[in-house]
Amino acid sequence: MRIDPWAPEQEMTYEEMMREFGLEAFSLEEFPLPDPIPLFRRGVVFSHRGFETIYKAIEEGQEFKILTGLMPTGSMHLGHKMVIDEVIYFQSLGAKVFIAVADIEAFGARGVELAEARERAINHYIVNYIALGLKPERCEIYFQSNRKEVTDLAFIAAKKVNLSTMRAIYGFEESTNMTHLFAPLIQVGDILHVQLEEFGGPAPTLVPVGIDQDPHLRLTRDIASSLRKFSVKLTSDGKIGVFLKGNHSLGGVKSILNKVKRKIEKMGYADFKMIPKYSALYVLGAVESEILEMEEALLSLDMELGGYGFYMPSSTYHKFVSGLNKQKMSSSVPESAIFLNDSPEEAKKKIMKAFTGGRVSVEEQRKLGGEPERCTVFEMNLIHFVEDDKELEEIFSECKEGKLLCGQCKKCTGERAARFLKRLAEKRKEAKEKIGDYIK
Repeated sequence: MRIDPWAPEQEMTYEEMMREFGLEAFSLEEFPLPDPIPLFRRGVVFSHRGFETIYKAIEEGQEFKILTGLMPTGSMHLGHKMVIDEVIYFQSLGAKVFIAVADIEAFGARGVELAEARERAINHYIVNYIALGLKPERCEIYFQSNRKEVTDLAFIAAKKVNLSTMRAIYGFEESTNMTHLFAPLIQVGDILHVQLEEFGGPAPTLVPVGIDQDPHLRLTRDIASSLRKFSVKLTSDGKIGVFLKGNHSLGGVKSILNKVKRKIEKMGYADFKMIPKYSALYVLGAVESEILEMEEALLSLDMELGGYGFYMPSSTYHKFVSGLNKQKMSSSVPESAIFLNDSPEEAKKKIMKAFTGGRVSVEEQRKLGGEPERCTVFEMNLIHFVEDDKELEEIFSECKEGKLLCGQCKKCTGERAARFLKRLAEKRKEAKEKIGDYIK
């Protein structure tokens, strides 16, 4: 089974994707974030990889980073807004923000020229990011084609993966052009380069995405692991072992493993078995759930040995926003989306034509009630337009009870959307003067 990051629709359900690719369920019970935004409170962010590392950094006031990207091939719509809402939230918790303009990927996968990509990124995305509340402090927006550290890392990453693996992950065919094939490796460079010394050094890094982008995270995590000087794993006989990679003299192996031992001892372990012949140090009494902590304890030693000391990137996954036509919201299908550059009147008209969870007649709606759980209009309120949970519950209940009819709900939602877009347009005017504070 495969997820295609460039396909408009996915054949698998969220549950199938989580089960097939080893994703964890996200919940505020496990990660009680401070003042969580609706995306977290209402289950829109539903899954993660390695969020434990990010949550620990937040709890302990530790440096952490957030990396996201934009594909400058269409206009920004409400589906894109979810990611930047999450970025702004984590920025408020102290994250340093990096935003990649994926101009190389747009050229390779969609044939968009770099100059056009730049113009579209600034006028359709970046100006809206600023208007939505992204702060210039601890924030860098950059273009892939202008950042040598990204392309250099992509080249290094390319040595750690072969063509068969790329085909298995992405389904590339004989006809796939090489720029398209190289684009995922550029994304690896995007995600990992924020931990280089010139960008502040290694730190927990979060990548918030739609679940269709998970292939890029799996590839990046595999490459980050392969770039390390050590592997920590559960052996077939149930022991936790630290294994040194590369060729070293026996004396060199002993010296390095003794340094490993001292690092692990600081975690409270005291019972070890060292086998220099196999470049191995076994941590007796350790269990599989402690591997991540051990890996992170060895990152500084990894750098001493000439490695990068990269933290394994973490990710959160949000659900797709339904289009107004009940398909996936898409820039290429204007009637499916509310664009952030739409006028208030345009948005109202689109919402009045939207697919709802209503019945075939007013009489049936009053008798049986509506189905807000399958209504695109209710979904817009849930994700974007109703901040207060109690107000949202009332809308849900009145719909289910047949008290709130679709026409009335559409009209109210259209007014909310109009107010939002009007305020955003006003803030966009101010944002245009500030773009230079963000682009690096």
